[in-house]
Amino acid sequence: MKNWQIYVGLSWVLFSCEKSAENNNSPEYSTEPAQIQAGKTLFETHCSACHSFTQTTIGPNLSGLTREVARDWIKKFIANPSKLIDAGDPRAVSLFEEYKSYMPAFPQLKEDDLEDLLAYMHTFSERPKALNAKAITNPIPESVPDSGIELPIEFFAQIPASDSIPPLAKITKLESEPNSGRTFVQDQHGVLYELIGDEPKVFLDLKALRPKLISKPGLATGFGSYAFHPEYPQNGLLYTSHTEPGGTAPADFAYADSIPVLMQWVVTEWKTETPEKRPYQGEGRELLRINVVNQIHGMQELTFRPKAKKTDPDYGLLYIGIGDGGSAESGFPFIADHQGRMLWSSILRIDPQGNNSKNGKYGIPDQNPFVAEKQKAGEVFAYGFRNPNRIFWDENGQMYATDIGHHQIEELNLIEAGAFYGWPLREGTFVINPYGNMNEIFALPEDDAQLNARYPLIQLDHDELNAIIGGYFVKNGPFKGKWLFGDVPSGKLFIADLSDSNSPEVKRWSASINGTKIDLQQMVGGGRVDLKFGQDATGQLYLMTKKDGKIYKIKS
Repeated sequence: MKNWQIYVGLSWVLFSCEKSAENNNSPEYSTEPAQIQAGKTLFETHCSACHSFTQTTIGPNLSGLTREVARDWIKKFIANPSKLIDAGDPRAVSLFEEYKSYMPAFPQLKEDDLEDLLAYMHTFSERPKALNAKAITNPIPESVPDSGIELPIEFFAQIPASDSIPPLAKITKLESEPNSGRTFVQDQHGVLYELIGDEPKVFLDLKALRPKLISKPGLATGFGSYAFHPEYPQNGLLYTSHTEPGGTAPADFAYADSIPVLMQWVVTEWKTETPEKRPYQGEGRELLRINVVNQIHGMQELTFRPKAKKTDPDYGLLYIGIGDGGSAESGFPFIADHQGRMLWSSILRIDPQGNNSKNGKYGIPDQNPFVAEKQKAGEVFAYGFRNPNRIFWDENGQMYATDIGHHQIEELNLIEAGAFYGWPLREGTFVINPYGNMNEIFALPEDDAQLNARYPLIQLDHDELNAIIGGYFVKNGPFKGKWLFGDVPSGKLFIADLSDSNSPEVKRWSASINGTKIDLQQMVGGGRVDLKFGQDATGQLYLMTKKDGKIYKIKS
């Protein structure tokens, strides 16, 4: 894979200016405490998930930026980075080539907001020195081949807009209730729809039932996921996860008071006496509440193992994927690096009908891997993930999870009970230093076996995709039996043969409409596609574009 941009070149483009530093800062940025505080609030709300002033994270380190880059350019880039990139602006293009993703636009920020934001950023004047170590600049040189296969897609449904700026409808999960085959799709702004044919009908208005739900500033916040109990037609039980502001209620899982809490993730059990009816009418009870440092890497997956039988040990047990809550990139990597002692960066497994947890609201299954170890969290099934955003099983009952990476590597992991998957000490099969520049990765040490980490079944670097999203097994057509996945920002499409557990083959594929090959970025009008996938009870696969809230059928 080609290394698109050498760091030295990026540094020159990012921090050189057409204007001198003197002209760049004339008039001077405000030093008024109230304005700086307002800018700090804006930064923590809109920027801190991807940027810091101590290291390069998802995006560039911003310390010293206001002294080295023209103020008007910074404002234009914040307001609409895609416009500058698409216009060929050298600095914007270089940033895109280095980080391989469009930064979200912030058209809602007014001129006064931008001045407040820059006043705060201007208080960080010095850039940290780079580590004196040999980092790997091109971790996976090989490119993913193109299969040459095009699968037709056709427009299926439009989800109502829940925002005035993209993504217009934050649709992230489309699946069926396993018994009835009724199909649902949720918008992270707080609504679960039932698809009646191609018409979305409100099934559960979570925002109305939980008015403290917040779905901004985006990045997977809001209505995170849903899961119907395997006996839903009989017991009417439905499970949801959502975010509320930090401090809304006492958390079941917290950390030191000195560490910020931007949000809390909440798991709720809903019960109705009329499971066959729409809209959902029932009562909810909170199962657990967990603090997170910021809005990224939250609780994006709730699921029961499909096709589990009543005699199976995990029948009726709820799996929960929760990332590190942005703790590593925010300077608190020890929250993620817990070795099974805490819940963050983990796949959890609980019995929602039990009561032997510390809060007495759910059960910890006896067969969980750490249930007998007093120093570890009994809820943890596996740990060491940055963002385990999707969990799924193959026909043989083997469990997998996708894990969205930091700056270099995207992962698909084969999941086994009690295993450690590396984060925040590893990114794929590479060393990452969570206490240093997390933009850099290094070769594994000779004594790597001592870490006892499990490494990905599939790993791809950011020359190929920027944020992995799975993904379902294809039932028919040229990709029958293979696993379909893609890239959230760009909409690139991939297929993998997971039957080879040693070295699964990965290939690219393309979509077409009416016989014409299409580019998903162009289809949605440029910028971020915000790609997601879905599958209904019949095995029909769907492609979803959050940017415009559209759902397409994949005709395999």
